[in-house]
Amino acid sequence: MPTPQDTALTDPLPFDQSVGFLVRDLNRAIQRHLQAKLQQHGVALGAWYFLRVLWEKDGLTQRDLARRVGMMEPTAVAALRGMETQGWIRRVRSETDKRKVFLFLTQSGRDLRERLVPEAHAVNLAAVGNMSEDEVRIFLALLRRARTNFPP
Repeated sequence: MPTPQDTALTDPLPFDQSVGFLVRDLNRAIQRHLQAKLQQHGVALGAWYFLRVLWEKDGLTQRDLARRVGMMEPTAVAALRGMETQGWIRRVRSETDKRKVFLFLTQSGRDLRERLVPEAHAVNLAAVGNMSEDEVRIFLALLRRARTNFPP
């Protein structure tokens, strides 16, 4: 015979009670707003993720960069090709292993940081705009703690 707890687990989960839905909905809203701000600078959202990683660690292989961004390497190739066309990155093939391609920011790619990072900060501030400093600190801590419940 099912217990009340078992029945509760089979009841429909309202969207406003679903952690997954709420986090996804928030993420989509943040991404839309960030994309709008980036487009004002001629930068696609996909390029933003690669730029962020390269600003922290320049000269990664194409494979490592795709992995860090969480994108399949074939999908990354198209975005990286566009970034190369824009003059933001340059590719350098390894002399010891011709299968490896290293990606380096150009000066133009490095210069984007000064314009784009403030836009990202603005979107983050908008996301927590109706929260106190303590609430923001708790919110971020809870998000980080929830993430530890799942393997990388």
